[in-house]
Amino acid sequence: MKNLPALFVAAILGSLITLGAYKGLGLDKKVITFQEEPAVQTVFTNTTAPANTAIPQPSKTNRTHSATPVDFRAAAAKTTPAVVHIKSTVSVASSGQQMPGFDIFRDFFGDDFDFGNPYGGGGGQGNERQATGSGVIISRDGYIVTNNHVVADATELEVVLNDNRSYPAEIIGTDPSTDLAVIKISENGLPTLELANSDDVQVGEWVLAVGNPFNLSSTVTAGIVSAKGRNINILSDQAAIESFIQTDAAVNPGNSGGALVNVDGDLVGINTAIATRTGSYSGYSFAVPVNIVEKVVEDLTRFGTVQRAYLGVMIRDLDSKVAKELNLDISQGVYIESLLEEGAAKQAGVQKGDVIVEVDGQSVKSAPELQELIGRKRPGDMATLTINREGRTKNINVPLTNKDGNTNIVKATGSTELMKKLGVELMDLTDSEKNRYGVDGGIKVATIGSGIISKNTDMEEGFIITEVDGRPVNSVQQINAILKNKSGGVLVAGIYPNDPTNYYYGFGL
Repeated sequence: MKNLPALFVAAILGSLITLGAYKGLGLDKKVITFQEEPAVQTVFTNTTAPANTAIPQPSKTNRTHSATPVDFRAAAAKTTPAVVHIKSTVSVASSGQQMPGFDIFRDFFGDDFDFGNPYGGGGGQGNERQATGSGVIISRDGYIVTNNHVVADATELEVVLNDNRSYPAEIIGTDPSTDLAVIKISENGLPTLELANSDDVQVGEWVLAVGNPFNLSSTVTAGIVSAKGRNINILSDQAAIESFIQTDAAVNPGNSGGALVNVDGDLVGINTAIATRTGSYSGYSFAVPVNIVEKVVEDLTRFGTVQRAYLGVMIRDLDSKVAKELNLDISQGVYIESLLEEGAAKQAGVQKGDVIVEVDGQSVKSAPELQELIGRKRPGDMATLTINREGRTKNINVPLTNKDGNTNIVKATGSTELMKKLGVELMDLTDSEKNRYGVDGGIKVATIGSGIISKNTDMEEGFIITEVDGRPVNSVQQINAILKNKSGGVLVAGIYPNDPTNYYYGFGL
């Protein structure tokens, strides 16, 4: 009892110190709440938010491997030399993006907090910052596959190899619909990875994720395949293909574009996104299957743009509830709600209400699986659909077409030196696109990479250019002619699909 006054005084002093620190740190001006079960986000895994000659392709392997490997040393040693660190200079004005899930740092540190530094990306100066990601060497002469979101807004790209050699890189092509891109460095004799068959990947199989999380180069983590054919609705492209391999290998910001390999060190996917409550790894990661990667890489290097095949159907997943509503006697497959009049499926005899259960003999249980299998094909290819119609199954051979209903190869245009300087890939609008967008003419901005446009404007891919310096344009050749000898300021006008607003972008040449 004699010590009671002293304890009382000590308690008061402790409280005053705590209150002083609380006010001194400014915590009295912030209210921080914690949720019991915060919403799960799916986010890309770079460190910020968001040549027409075929290259040699590594041969696919069909190896068998142990379901319970002793260790991963051989696979890691084989994989790490072929995985690179990609450093991109991103224009803040052009990207306007932050990695989803990073808003928590604003809550603690305010709007001026540099989102690059905590993850090793670097803050940069002026209106630029550095972002980082990963990539996989796919040919000995310098072609590298990575994610589109790693390079899409870059004004400069640097590739650092596993042995610390550094090279500038150029973008060969991008595909927002699969979130893949191909870049190239000038070097030969580089290590590459063999491609596995992602159809053979099984749930429960061991895999390794190799990349550069948080700027920690050549990091290897292990896990198992926890699901296949996952659609996480992270890609905004209207023609997006999401059929991810889901794993529990730890993947973090900086892993985007890195390798997912099996225990033999063969490539099974490109790490792309994570499901998270915090912005960092929380248990699940997602990779683009290598069978899609292989096709997209070949298209980008051969044609400059991806050749997409379309069935021309509106679809939905089938489950027991939907089956009961529709009075169907099966509960797995892809239900056809409607068909395009001139689409490939309708022309081949597919009907509304049919349920697709196989493609080319391969089981189809969900829409993502169907999209993946068709997404591997090109216009002119044949797809054999096994459909269930009123309880009976039948095979229908469907000659696939492009989005315009024909089998023509779509070639990227606007690949002149001027377009490379602008950092854009332009494509003429088809007649069906003109009708869809309600325009008489215009040019579509197919991709935006490193160049004047990304550095000086916030133009986005998909923009329809209708005028250049007040003059209507209807072809890429017209734009080339207008800008060929141009110097000084340029003003372009146009619209975005499904948006009647007129937009204007200015830049200098």
